[in-house]
Amino acid sequence: MRFKLLAATAAVALLASGSAFAESANLTIWSWNVAASALKSTLPGFNKQFPDIKVTVEDLGNSQVFDKTLAACAAGGDGLPDIVSIENFEAEIFWSRFPDCFANLKELGYTADIQAKFPDFKRTELEVGDVAYAMPWDSGPVAVFYRRDLYEKAGVDPSTISTWDDFIAAGKKISAANPGTVMAQADFNGDSEWFRMIANEQGCGYFSTDGQNITINQPACVASLQKVKEMKDAGTLTAANWDEKIQANTAGKAASQLYGGWYEGTVRSTSPDLKGKWGVYKMPSLTADGPHAANLGGSSLAISATSANKEAAWKFVNYALGTTEGQVTMLKEFGLVPSLLEAEKDPFVNEPQPYWGGQKVWADILATLPKIVPSRGTAFQSDAEAIFKATQTKFFAGGYPDAKAALDDAAKQIASATGLPVAQ
Repeated sequence: MRFKLLAATAAVALLASGSAFAESANLTIWSWNVAASALKSTLPGFNKQFPDIKVTVEDLGNSQVFDKTLAACAAGGDGLPDIVSIENFEAEIFWSRFPDCFANLKELGYTADIQAKFPDFKRTELEVGDVAYAMPWDSGPVAVFYRRDLYEKAGVDPSTISTWDDFIAAGKKISAANPGTVMAQADFNGDSEWFRMIANEQGCGYFSTDGQNITINQPACVASLQKVKEMKDAGTLTAANWDEKIQANTAGKAASQLYGGWYEGTVRSTSPDLKGKWGVYKMPSLTADGPHAANLGGSSLAISATSANKEAAWKFVNYALGTTEGQVTMLKEFGLVPSLLEAEKDPFVNEPQPYWGGQKVWADILATLPKIVPSRGTAFQSDAEAIFKATQTKFFAGGYPDAKAALDDAAKQIASATGLPVAQ
């Protein structure tokens, strides 16, 4: 009898201390590409704290995650994993169409103190009223990733490239000095990436920052689209999708790529033998004294409302995204730029990076964060994106007299599809 009493007392004490009867769960996460690999890199640290929570990260590809998540939400959440990776730019599509598909993180432990660890612009698209549908993950401060050796062979100093016209001129020199190599690549057929990056740099986007007006035909957007066409016409930009860009990087067929800071991990992990040959410089602008900062990408993690393991899922989300250890692990291993403010102050950010020729690439990339103008995707992002891509294709093919006519037409189509007014 005494033995049983002592055993019971010990069990209660262990349970109170958290060292016994730990929560057991098997979690599944949908993600893509480098983001999926980055999440996997946090698992050893997470499992030191929560050894009985097993996490499986499924790399489905970006478009597949989006499509499968939309389909699952439309089916009442049937088939969703415990945790889903969601791009900020597309986030409001889910909240507006399926407000009951994801859990309110505030009910799981996402307190005001934790929310305050993230910049407001990262939370804008993830919260509706008193509901926090997702926690911010990474940011995408834009930079030019370039091949030092290809630039040097052409006698091009990246520090002299201040404008996009400079970029075009440098591209001609680089292609001449490196036959078969293009200055940069853009997915003209499947994405709007270059337009969105330059437009964001110039303070313009599909919609106003409050999401209430259509602004795609404002002067800054018109100038941005015109410049992209000029780069395409000059041969500075050639069409390539994601996989083709990676192949070109490794083969030396592309001298530069313009992307969010998360692309650092893509270059480093897919072209490991090119250590020391890559560098980074700030994106050019339309004018020499113009802005040199933009954002592309940036994701979040959401917990499905149908998950049977919400508490365990929250523990993982909070570790991976809400701690410096989790965020800096992903930065070190795969180059995902933290949104967590305290993580951006980690000493690692100011260390020279061997792969990048000893350049302090993270200090250079993160220095642009405070200068980025917020850009809303809104609940109508898919409509606007589809209309813009069709408009861009038609414009490049000579279907409009100029960029203004092209974007005026896009604005009218977006207004018809969304019911929102075109800003005057």
